[in-house]
Amino acid sequence: MRFRSGAIAGAAAGAAGYLGGRAAWHRLRGRAAAKYEAMLERGVRTLTDKAEHGGPLVKGALAGVKALAEGKSPVRAVLSAGWTAVKAVLARIFGGRRRPKLVNIVEEIDVGAPRGLVYDQWTRFQDYPDFMKKVVSVDQTGNEKLTWKAKVFWSSRTWESTIVEQLPDRHIVWRSKGPKGHVDGTVSFHELDPELTRVLLVLEYHPKGLFERTGNLWRAQGRRARLELKLFRRHVMTRALTHPDEVEGRRGEIREAEVVRDHPSAS
Repeated sequence: MRFRSGAIAGAAAGAAGYLGGRAAWHRLRGRAAAKYEAMLERGVRTLTDKAEHGGPLVKGALAGVKALAEGKSPVRAVLSAGWTAVKAVLARIFGGRRRPKLVNIVEEIDVGAPRGLVYDQWTRFQDYPDFMKKVVSVDQTGNEKLTWKAKVFWSSRTWESTIVEQLPDRHIVWRSKGPKGHVDGTVSFHELDPELTRVLLVLEYHPKGLFERTGNLWRAQGRRARLELKLFRRHVMTRALTHPDEVEGRRGEIREAEVVRDHPSAS
């Protein structure tokens, strides 16, 4: 009987000690967590103050500390810090918030087809996704209004353009607007021979987005315009030239963004 009472008392004492130890462990862990959170908070405040005048490494460190404070894993915190540092470096290269420099692009190409056919195919904007590499879609909501969607690196961009002047077989002038930049330009058609037409393309590219300004470093836009002109020529020479009756262009006349002569009366 005494043995049982002693065993019970010993078990109770052991349980109390175990529970007391767990409670002490939780208190210790709570104090450590609170201390860790306080350190993170101080680190965020310190780095935030320094980031205003600091370099990309300081801004990257700030992003990493914030990620840890938000409960992200150390690996994700490192990735956040690295990406923030890269963006800060690119921002310095591009001049921070200064207005990005526009890009002037001038390209020309000779197409072995009559000028009227080349002009008609150019005005069939809805056909562009069929033969141009980066154009996803073109919607023409009116004689002078178009909505474009194209690929830029791994992303896509959408913008609107307005034809401000269009003289059949001569030239087309447009202006555009978009959240990630826009392109204003003129394309003109010059008859070198009854079966040979020169297309002259002049563009003013205003980049805004990160990918656009990055591509501006190595003149990617100029190379892209050159390639798209070559794809246009191939399409005219292999498709339009063999089926000219199927190519019906827009021959309305536009001046100062207003239609002065629509397509049916111009034909």
